[in-house]
Amino acid sequence: MTTTPTTPTEADALDGLRDALGLLKDRERVAERLLASSAKHSFDPDRELDWDAPFEEGKWFWPPELVSLYGTPMWKRMSEEQRILLSRHEAAALASLGIWFEIILMQLLVRHIYDKAATSAHVRYALTEIEDECRHSKMFARLISQGGTPWYPVSRAHQNLGRLFKTISTTPGSFTATLLGEEVLDWMQRLTFPDERVQPLVRGVTRIHVVEEARHVRYAREELRRQMVTAPRWSQEFTRVTSGEFARIFSVAFVNPEVYTNVGLDRREAQAQVKASGHRREVMQTGAKRLTDFLDDIGVLRGVGRQLWKSSGLLA
Repeated sequence: MTTTPTTPTEADALDGLRDALGLLKDRERVAERLLASSAKHSFDPDRELDWDAPFEEGKWFWPPELVSLYGTPMWKRMSEEQRILLSRHEAAALASLGIWFEIILMQLLVRHIYDKAATSAHVRYALTEIEDECRHSKMFARLISQGGTPWYPVSRAHQNLGRLFKTISTTPGSFTATLLGEEVLDWMQRLTFPDERVQPLVRGVTRIHVVEEARHVRYAREELRRQMVTAPRWSQEFTRVTSGEFARIFSVAFVNPEVYTNVGLDRREAQAQVKASGHRREVMQTGAKRLTDFLDDIGVLRGVGRQLWKSSGLLA
């Protein structure tokens, strides 16, 4: 009796493979669910948000507890008006940082799918995510313009490091960096969009971003789990080191120091007080905890990489 040879499917190849979180999920099934969710819960910010409504007097542009100087001696000396102005500039700086991250992410996603079957659900979802990120970047840029603040680009050194990273990054390294760029900001935005002290336009922007980023996080987490089980050992170790270095860059770039100058504060003194602030350290570590717990579970936070994450201030 003869049998017809069959080509093993990805599900067959991964059958029985697991990590600390359990069995790995089938890539196509994950993507199909995310595509279905995207079809139901995607937004056009240009139509969804009221861009013509004026900002409301006395409302914040970012929750005060999330503003970098909150609780410091400098904060206590600032007037309420200056504090709100700082929140406006920090919101613009974070939107600028978000655009930088998303442009890098879109390039990493294109590289990831370059040699994969274009008809697969996994590739179709990656293209859907790129579509989302294009809208997010335009939405953030419009928010910056609407707020009347400058655009806050990252430093030239960080711009060049980003260019290097997106060129040499491995697939697991790319998805680790994606999660770093998404999850800390996502935690802050989940506190922002229901906060009635915050400007309605900012709340609307963060609500859209939270809903759509939840799918992006799921996609990146499932792919990173797969990569940390199946990638060569050198690639796994490279991911640990590069993710730790990217965490250090992220923690430095998170708030552009020009915001302090632009609201009439001494930049060096403001940076020193932020660095010494226990509240700020707790905010950043709490914002990163869901991510660092996940990375620890799947074996990213080991060795030199773990020490780099600690030196970033994002890991206690």
